[in-house]
Amino acid sequence: MSTSERPESLLDALRRRNPTAVALVAVTLAALALRLFELGDRAAHWDEARVGYWILKYQEYGTWEYYAPIHGPFFPQVNRLLFMFFGASDFLARLPVAVVTGLLPLAAWLYRDHLDDAEMVALGVFLAVNPILLYYSRFMRNDVLLAAFMLFALGFYLRAHATRKVRYLYLGTAALGLGFTTKENVLLYVLSWLGATALLLDHRLYLARNGEREWTGVLADEVAATARGLWSWGPHLLLAVVEFFAIVVYFYAPRRPVDGAGIVDAMGDPTLWPPVVAEATVGSWKKFAGQWAQSHGHPYLPYLEHFVNVLEQGALPLLAFAVVGFLVARYVDDRPRDLVSFAFYWGAVSVLGYPLVTDIKAPWATVHALAPLAIPAAVGAAMLYRWTREAYEDDDTVSAALAAVLVLVVAWQVAVPMVGAVYVSPQEEQIDPPLSEPEKNYIVQFGQPATGIDSTLDSVRSVARANEGTDVLYYGFINDQSKYVFYVPDEGDNEQIPAAPGWYNRLPLPWYTELADANVQSTKDVADLEGDTPPVVITRTEKAENVSAYLDGYARYDHELTVVGSETTIFVDRDALQSARSGSA
Repeated sequence: MSTSERPESLLDALRRRNPTAVALVAVTLAALALRLFELGDRAAHWDEARVGYWILKYQEYGTWEYYAPIHGPFFPQVNRLLFMFFGASDFLARLPVAVVTGLLPLAAWLYRDHLDDAEMVALGVFLAVNPILLYYSRFMRNDVLLAAFMLFALGFYLRAHATRKVRYLYLGTAALGLGFTTKENVLLYVLSWLGATALLLDHRLYLARNGEREWTGVLADEVAATARGLWSWGPHLLLAVVEFFAIVVYFYAPRRPVDGAGIVDAMGDPTLWPPVVAEATVGSWKKFAGQWAQSHGHPYLPYLEHFVNVLEQGALPLLAFAVVGFLVARYVDDRPRDLVSFAFYWGAVSVLGYPLVTDIKAPWATVHALAPLAIPAAVGAAMLYRWTREAYEDDDTVSAALAAVLVLVVAWQVAVPMVGAVYVSPQEEQIDPPLSEPEKNYIVQFGQPATGIDSTLDSVRSVARANEGTDVLYYGFINDQSKYVFYVPDEGDNEQIPAAPGWYNRLPLPWYTELADANVQSTKDVADLEGDTPPVVITRTEKAENVSAYLDGYARYDHELTVVGSETTIFVDRDALQSARSGSA
């Protein structure tokens, strides 16, 4: 079906029962189901708990300012409202990511001027079921959210260019603005887009060698055409800029800051708007750009190796199809296809670049390469589909059998990490796939608590809700680096960002104790355990024997607060737990 023959909107296509539109909606429903299924079952990751805790503090005090190390303000502004109206939980904390990324397969419809029907469906499937994208779509983190907003933004802008309809410009700008509220590496997206566009221009200039015109004339025509197009959209572009900054100001403007004015103050006093807008834009920009402009000082190759290991485990079919799709679109078609080349360049530079700019070995960083590479991968997968269909229609038994085997291999390569890492072992160091040896789980990040902690967290929350006075006591100490572990001299320091240094070792526990409205204290003096001891005492396992003598009648639970290497012991008073459960029965 040609571009001119295609329905204008997805709703039109559905009303006409367009097979591609129906397939994309079906894929989207499946994507939403995969993301919402048992969404709250996995214990909160260190990073989820850190951000969630401070959202609860924001909800409690109404005070918030942009703090770049925990990234953009999307979650503080959106999840605070969710928590306010529906109550905080792991499920609700992750719900915005699950919903936005669950709808991502619909973005494939926006690329219908550049992809055929089979390619659009393949793109939707990759975005729905890729194991890495799926895992971090069930995670309160900004990475897949940013990738989703930017794929929507690009699709809307391409539609604006193809149809000259201004609504796509405004929709694309809204998606771009929301992308800027998620994470600072949106700057890398913009730079990647500019670089990929420059390479597309180079395509034009290279092809001009085979024509009658000089490359300088082609360049002048491209620049002139772009300038005319922008000029014709002048008023709308200005309004789009206003729209973009309105989104940025709303999300980034401080709320009742300790020093200066916030957006709440400006609502009552219009003279305060200039400093509020300045802080939301210029002030935030300095923090925003600084987060990714600094050198992290780590060796490149180990980070690249980890990045590749994650991709190999969770996205091997997508990567293989991306290479095939790029080569087909570049060398088999009559001329290189702009979108396919653009997305491949964008994804390829992300594979090489993110190991350099990330501060930790983070599997979620691969999301920023997979999102664009899904586009050329869709071209490669559609080619396999057409080959299989043609072999079947031509009664070519050998080719059909080979195609069927290849399809099964691809399905297996997707299904094993998807089921293993996302649902069976989302908190474990290893995946134990059927019919093969256990392997390291590269998709799970180090800060994820190991399996088994969930029931203990339920016990802690139950006791804390029923108790009067101090509910949870951390027994801390000074480690070999002369730093506090668990112990905080003044627990009030944890009420605002950043918290006291010893607090961070406790994660993800502060998120759960705050959900229970627990009274939390800490000590580094074992004598404080004498007398009226709180019903929950927490320490590192290496110090557990120091305190166990004071905790007669307490049940002991040993857990890892990260995947490995953070052995922590939680003591819970058996009588207090039994009483709490009896009272709630």
